[in-house]
Amino acid sequence: LFAGAAPDHIFEILVESFGFKHGIPAEADLVFDVRFLPNPYYEISLRDHNGTEQAVRDYVFQGGTADALMSHLNSLMDFLIPRYISEGKTSIVVCIGCTGGRHRSVAIAEALAEHMRAQGSRNVSVVHRDYHRV
Repeated sequence: LFAGAAPDHIFEILVESFGFKHGIPAEADLVFDVRFLPNPYYEISLRDHNGTEQAVRDYVFQGGTADALMSHLNSLMDFLIPRYISEGKTSIVVCIGCTGGRHRSVAIAEALAEHMRAQGSRNVSVVHRDYHRV
């Protein structure tokens, strides 16, 4: 459980992946751009897949850059969420964007949600707004 959060406190976390070419989600509280990560779109065997699939996730996480990013994002969320809660906020929308919203943003959104659940957040939802688009 995030430090400072009462066990019965309801705090909703929505992690939303999106594609910048389709616009930034209007409901975003925080937006992170992951277009610097390796892009599976250019790997023909992965192009038609998405970031919920292990092969795509492995591609995005190759080389250690995504792991370093996750370390920073996880620390930031661990810092922010208890402070949002102590200020009376009841929800947060964390948006992760890449070019099309199909590969990199999806993989990172899934990893971020996994971390927050591991920290004890029971009300974590993930939405992949654009991963069905071409």
